[in-house]
Amino acid sequence: MVVSSSPTGIKNCKCLCVVICSLPAMRAALLIQRWYRQYVARLEMRRRCTWNIFQSIEYAGEQDQIKLYNFFGYLMDHFTPASSERNLISHIFRENNICRNVDWERYFCYKSIEVPELYSGPHLSFPITCSNAAELVEAFKNKQQLHSRYVLQLLGETWRLLRILPNISQISTSHSKEITICGDLHGHLEDLLLVFYKNGLPSSDKPYVFNGDFVDRGKDSLEILLILFSFLLVYPNDVHLNRGNHEDHIVNLRYGFTKEVLGKYRLHGKKILKLLQKIFSWLPLATVIDHKVLVLHGGISDTTDLHLISRVDRHKYVSALRPPKRKRQYRSGMTESDLEDDDPTSKPVDSSRRRVHSLTHSSSTGTRHEVQRRSLQGLNNRVTCSVEEELKERRRQAGLSQSYGDLRNSLANSDSDPDSGELLDSYGDEWKQIVDMLWSDPMPQDGCVPNEVRGGGCYWGPDVTEEVLRRHNLTLLIRSHECKQEGYEFCHNRRVLTIFSASNYYEVGSNRGAYIRMGPDLVPHFIQYQANRATRALTLRQSVGRTERSALRALREKLFAHKSDLISSFQEYDPENTGLISLGHWACAMEAVLRLGLPWRVLRSQLVGDTLDGMLDYQLWFRELAITEPNTELSNASLLETMYKHHSNLETIFRIIDTDNSGLISFEEFRQTWKLLSSHLQTEISDEAISDLAVSIDFNKDGSIDINEFMEAFRLVGGDLLQNEGDPH
Repeated sequence: MVVSSSPTGIKNCKCLCVVICSLPAMRAALLIQRWYRQYVARLEMRRRCTWNIFQSIEYAGEQDQIKLYNFFGYLMDHFTPASSERNLISHIFRENNICRNVDWERYFCYKSIEVPELYSGPHLSFPITCSNAAELVEAFKNKQQLHSRYVLQLLGETWRLLRILPNISQISTSHSKEITICGDLHGHLEDLLLVFYKNGLPSSDKPYVFNGDFVDRGKDSLEILLILFSFLLVYPNDVHLNRGNHEDHIVNLRYGFTKEVLGKYRLHGKKILKLLQKIFSWLPLATVIDHKVLVLHGGISDTTDLHLISRVDRHKYVSALRPPKRKRQYRSGMTESDLEDDDPTSKPVDSSRRRVHSLTHSSSTGTRHEVQRRSLQGLNNRVTCSVEEELKERRRQAGLSQSYGDLRNSLANSDSDPDSGELLDSYGDEWKQIVDMLWSDPMPQDGCVPNEVRGGGCYWGPDVTEEVLRRHNLTLLIRSHECKQEGYEFCHNRRVLTIFSASNYYEVGSNRGAYIRMGPDLVPHFIQYQANRATRALTLRQSVGRTERSALRALREKLFAHKSDLISSFQEYDPENTGLISLGHWACAMEAVLRLGLPWRVLRSQLVGDTLDGMLDYQLWFRELAITEPNTELSNASLLETMYKHHSNLETIFRIIDTDNSGLISFEEFRQTWKLLSSHLQTEISDEAISDLAVSIDFNKDGSIDINEFMEAFRLVGGDLLQNEGDPH
């Protein structure tokens, strides 16, 4: 064999050697690439499971809130004004009286409140200026608090301005300025400050649309409102605020805003909350950009009619969870509001004077009063079988076990309320429109169905989007209401865009925030961010692991709170009482009890430790959930589990009963709270058990109970279940 020594032969030989030598490197690169893709895919699967846990728990809480409020509405509609349970909750149903603005002005007057010389926070002058608004931003950034005099003055000016704004704001872009659209902020002041830092403060050259849910969940909701209201007063044509489903005083009782205000302003907190209640009812419902882009908080339905929305009296819907009701007239000539109204601005009146009604069902004289009424207190003490059956039937008529979609029909068909049909004919259509705008979510399938996951609004499909946009000559719907991992998300053939501006919503690192900038071409441009600096240093694996641990901790707390129900369900699959069930049966029982719609088989490795030949010892499993129970001597296990399971409902009722907003309730109010909750849950809780609980939590023995201390004392704390939970794969 002759080997060529020519330059060409030598060159070809070198190339061959390079190819042969590079083959192992290429194989290694392909293996690394394949491994990395699988690694990222596993992380993405874990992230999606984590997301489902957070979202399912969040929506289950909203559903519980609506069910509880429906129960309160049932009490208002079906029990006499003299009943003790009805009196406990009647004040939350009172409608803002728009006919007595002079009296409201007097009640909210700030002039008697003096600002002490030692006050070191921001000072405001009115009419408020852009420099005042900028100073307020800087003050809140430095953790300063605005004096209550300025808070009331600022809120009063905001209320006066909102009353002259339309239901649907119309704004225009131009070549010289873009419109910025922000989604949910939920009390995350750091997100708002970051948006202003990156995008600039609101001005005539930099208009903003803030798309609702300014409050709840986060700790700085009031500061966000005060900043937004101050810029609204300075630039009323360039700052636009849409109402969200959390701009509702009933929702605020559960999700933290009420507690936040009362904690920051103990002396004047009640007035601030009342004024905010009025302000929320006057917030516009939507914004339209260049007659082509609709911006609203929740969504639409197959009946959405913007022409109807533009004409409704939005301030009637103090809470969107319940339609306004006409006054109930009694034979004495007095109205229900005459009997109930304890508004600080009211004056003594004779029975012939007409007063504005509260948000209750109306009734007619005659037939209505022939129906015997009973209070829940009487039911607890001297219940008979016939009364129980009547209560059960009236609960059914009130829709307490039904979805939002069925509630309206059940009320309209109630034979005990002759006026109900007329009421819902006049208010029902516009009420449903408002609820849909505030509570609805899109779905990938065509159609429009009740949103039974949240308990309010609807799910609407791409066909509904196309029809509503076509009918109103629109091209795009921008909404918020749902947390998105990247801060935004398109759906429905890019005709619906969700924007969410609260980063780290569920947990640090759980999601990005985003806002939109839109010019005259009406093409949305997105700016994403993470407000928490610590998250920027985390790797993807660290971020997913941290968020996953938080979600699993919350899920385990929920599992422990449903311990007895889960054990009962497990025992159905264990007829021989072996204490063992298969993992398949475990997954079926979990969903049957919790109804969270989670992929339990996928989550099994995160929630279940060792098994014996694929069989789970469920009693041992509960002991290994790593849940820290409160340190209490209370022996009533049933009462304890009720507290764990309905912790948020219990706190909501406490906040309602605490009418003076002192944070303290008496033993009797404590007992009445538990009676309300037991009636709502249709369970029996003895007075003795309630008394034992009250005594055990009255640490200083003064006969009153601190709400915050009580709720913290009986809060479950979840730890890590598995040693390798941070990196199970």
